[in-house]
Amino acid sequence: MTDASYEEPDTEPLPAAGYRTYEVYQRERVGESTNLLAPRELISDEMLTDPFRLLTILREHDACYRDWVGNRFWVTRYDDVTSVFADQANFESRPKRWFSGQSTFGRDLGGELPVLWAQANRIDEHLESIVERVLHDLKDEPDLAIRFAARLPLELWSAVLDLPSDDLVEFAGLFWRMQRGAGWNERARQEGRTATADLVKLIEPLLNQRRTNPGEDLISAAAGLDLDGGPIEAADIVATIFEADHETLHGGLANLWFQLLNHPDQLDVVAADPRLMKHAWHEALRHSPAVHSALRFTRHEVERFGRLLPEGALVNCSAAAANRDPRVFSEPDLFVVERPDLCQREPRGQYRADGLPSGIAFGLGRPSVYPAMPKERPRSQYALTRDVAVAASRMLLDAYPEIRLAPEHEPVLRSLRLGEMHTCWELPVSLG
Repeated sequence: MTDASYEEPDTEPLPAAGYRTYEVYQRERVGESTNLLAPRELISDEMLTDPFRLLTILREHDACYRDWVGNRFWVTRYDDVTSVFADQANFESRPKRWFSGQSTFGRDLGGELPVLWAQANRIDEHLESIVERVLHDLKDEPDLAIRFAARLPLELWSAVLDLPSDDLVEFAGLFWRMQRGAGWNERARQEGRTATADLVKLIEPLLNQRRTNPGEDLISAAAGLDLDGGPIEAADIVATIFEADHETLHGGLANLWFQLLNHPDQLDVVAADPRLMKHAWHEALRHSPAVHSALRFTRHEVERFGRLLPEGALVNCSAAAANRDPRVFSEPDLFVVERPDLCQREPRGQYRADGLPSGIAFGLGRPSVYPAMPKERPRSQYALTRDVAVAASRMLLDAYPEIRLAPEHEPVLRSLRLGEMHTCWELPVSLG
C-alpha cells in the first residue's frame, strides 16, 4: 500500500526537542551547568565584590563555560583568553558606542598619528605640574581613590584637550556618565546618550575656534585631519574620547595603592628602591586588574575549547581569572612586587615577552606590533599609561613617604555594576 503524502526523510536528522542545532553537537541541555556553582551566582553580589572563588571554579573545571543566564561563554584560562583576544580572524570586538546604543555616532580618531602625537606630547608636557597640583590638594582630603586615582585622568584629559578651566567640572560629569552608558543597564545607557550629546555641545565651539587658531592639543590635531567621510565634527572628537581607555589608569592606580597600603612589606620594598614602582604597577595589573573582562563576538561558527561556538556568540574573556591561573603564575593570589614569573616589558604576541607572561590588561588593547620605543610614532597606549601611573606614584611616595592607610578604615575593591571596572572607590590615608 502506498501513501500519496509520503516523502523520503531528510538526510540530516532533525534536532532533538529543546535543542538548537549547535547544542546537539555539544550534547548540552538548556540550563545545564557544573554542579559546583549555580548559574545565577555569576550575576550575584559576589561577582561585584570578590569574584575569584567563582572564577576559580570556572577556570579549573570548564575551559569554556556555557552561561545560560548571561547568554555567553566564559573563557578563563590564561592561554585561552590571550588566544581569543588576539584572534581577529575569528573573534571581533565592538566599540563602546555599540554597547551604548550609538553605533553610528561619530568616528574614532584614536588611531590617527597626529591625534596620538598630540595626546602623548600633551601628557608628557603637563604630567608633572598636574601631579604636583593633585598632591598639594590631597592634603585637604587625603583619599587616594577620589583625590588621586579618579582625579588624575580627568586632569590629564583637560590638558590633552586644552579645556578652559571653567569647563573641567562639567566635562568630568559628562565624561563619567558617558562611560557608564556603555553597558547593559538601560537607564545608564540613556543617561550616557544624553551625556554624549551634551559633550558634543561642549566640544563644538572649541573645535570651531581651533580650526582657525590651532594649538598643540588633541582637538587641534583632529581638526587638521583630512579623512574620507567629510570634515571632522565635534561628534568625532567625543567618539574618540569615549573609545579611549579610562578604566585602566583610574582603576589601576586605585588598585595599585590599595594593594601597596594593604601590604606594608611590599610598600617598603618599593620605598627602598623607587625603580620597583614599575614592577608594582605590572603586578597590580596582573593581581587586581580594573577591567575584569573583555567581550568578543564570533565572526562565524568557531570550533574551540571542545565546543562549537555559533556565529555571533558572546565570549566573555576573563582577565581576572586568567591573571591568577596557576598554570602560568606561581602562588597567583599573592601580591608580590618582585615576582620572578611576571614579564616587566610590554607584552608581545599572546601576552608573553622574554618567555614570561604579562598581566592581561584589556583596556590597553591588543599587544602593539610596533617596537617598544618607536622612532616615527608615539609609544603605545600600554606604555603611556604605565609611564603616567609609575611617575605619578613615585611622586606621591616622594611627597608623602610615611603614607599609610587611615586607621579604622577597611577599604574594599568592588564593581558598582556587573561589567564595570573593579576598583577601590574610597581609600582614605594618613599622609604622615
